[in-house]
Amino acid sequence: MNFVINYTNWQALEGLELTRIIVFAVLAYLVGSIPTAVIVSKGFFGMDIREHGSGNAGATNTFRVLGRNYGIIVMVIDVLKGFTAANFAFFIGNYFYGEERFVNLQLLFGLLAVIGHVFPIYIGFKGGKGVATLFGMILSVNLPAAAICVVFFLIILLTTRFVSLSSMMAAVMLPISILFIFHNHEKWLIVFGISIALMVILTHRKNIIRLFGGNESKANILKKHRKGNQT
Repeated sequence: MNFVINYTNWQALEGLELTRIIVFAVLAYLVGSIPTAVIVSKGFFGMDIREHGSGNAGATNTFRVLGRNYGIIVMVIDVLKGFTAANFAFFIGNYFYGEERFVNLQLLFGLLAVIGHVFPIYIGFKGGKGVATLFGMILSVNLPAAAICVVFFLIILLTTRFVSLSSMMAAVMLPISILFIFHNHEKWLIVFGISIALMVILTHRKNIIRLFGGNESKANILKKHRKGNQT
């Protein structure tokens, strides 16, 4: 009898856990779908950021079109989307931060937020490239590796003013730092790091062509946007 009761309770707990995972997975996608760049561009300038610059609804294009201040606003909020979604793992079960199942849940929710950013349901599935949201997810999963990525991003950005190049180099540093600096050999974390580096490079194919052709636009890091200059 005790065995039957315990087995029934275990089944109920497993069902509850699965339900929570599904609910927070959907919520992670919806959070990632919040079109920060579009909201900022329409709210402050009455224009759709996707109709200017590279056509992407992300922090990179916001820096390029609207300038430093609005680029920072969009970037910070997009980072928070990934960070928040990844931390939904705390609401699932009795897992400890850093253990394998907890990290796997962080990866699941974080990636769904990135997918939401790239394919946002609120604005016809046409969003950004997800780099800032991805970085927020990395902050939650592995803070030291994220810190190294930030350093590389800032160094390259300040020296070249190419956000695309900075993003790609920072993404490449993720698996390198996980494997060779912190010697973390957790399978899914390594797969995640390599996949992210490849994904960021693939989503920046046009930027790579423009970089080699000398046509890539530089970010207005030190300049404020002047209303009326929206192209």
